[in-house]
Amino acid sequence: SLKRYGLFAVVQTMQEAIDFTNEYAPEHLEIMTKSSRSVAKKIKNAGSIFLGNWTSKSSGDYATGANHVLPTGGMAKMYPPLGVDAYGKWMQVQECTKEGLKNIKETIEVMAEIEQLPAHKNSVSIRFIS
Repeated sequence: SLKRYGLFAVVQTMQEAIDFTNEYAPEHLEIMTKSSRSVAKKIKNAGSIFLGNWTSKSSGDYATGANHVLPTGGMAKMYPPLGVDAYGKWMQVQECTKEGLKNIKETIEVMAEIEQLPAHKNSVSIRFIS
């Protein structure tokens, strides 16, 4: 409800509004300005954005095809709306040359020591034993 969870922010400039929005990271954001598209390009943290006077939150909830599973509680800073990519499968592939691993060897060893993972440290160190 608006009383419990809503917010009206009064700002002096559009940039203040943009900065506030990016910090607040709302679940839903309606932008009703003359230049709503250009404002939207500056928004980095919002679950779902509704542009212009004719795009209501309910249009996104029920009819435009936007996903209704959105990050709440400011989590739009870190997470996107649920999308098909959440059901995908990815792999990461890395390849170091001897010189490349030598360049990052010390960093890996220090990090492994900090995390108290001696086998991680040794998995790098052992490769350089003659």
